[in-house]
Amino acid sequence: MEHDASYKLLFSHARMVEDLLHGFVQEAWVRDVDCTTLERVSDSQISDDLRSRRDDLVWRVRWGPDWLYLYLLLEFQSTVDAYMAVRVLVYVGLLYQALIRAGQLPPAGTLPPVVPIVLYNGRGRWTAPHTVESLVEPLPSSLAPYCPRLRYVLLDEGRYTERELAPLRNLVAAAVSAGEQS
Repeated sequence: MEHDASYKLLFSHARMVEDLLHGFVQEAWVRDVDCTTLERVSDSQISDDLRSRRDDLVWRVRWGPDWLYLYLLLEFQSTVDAYMAVRVLVYVGLLYQALIRAGQLPPAGTLPPVVPIVLYNGRGRWTAPHTVESLVEPLPSSLAPYCPRLRYVLLDEGRYTERELAPLRNLVAAAVSAGEQS
């Protein structure tokens, strides 16, 4: 739990989120993110049945002319959560509900894109599926449209070697390297 708090503190700084994106998220959309606009948003949602959910960190950032929400789920556990994709789906749904209730949607009334990112530093390698779809029983094609398709980005700290981290020269690489040594 102490480790959770220290990582949450680290990733509450925009520079850490920027280094995470540019050093570890190898996807084309990252090039279009304006990290000077990184802005932390509320990380506590209330579900419709009035249960409070405390998420880890939620940031938004300009992506072209629009806002992109970065949902950082900091997971520091010794075992893999086989249903992490479902948990992420719930958190994203709660974030959408909060944005709708607060009237924080774009002028067109559409929902903003959300990129869930899971940071994992457990002892073993992460083996859980990265998509909700892969957790659902195989469906006949007539039912396929009803299957959720959410996926998350995974940073499995244990899979990086010092050799891979050294050239990154950023704060997240230093934190991952330090965590590897402890």
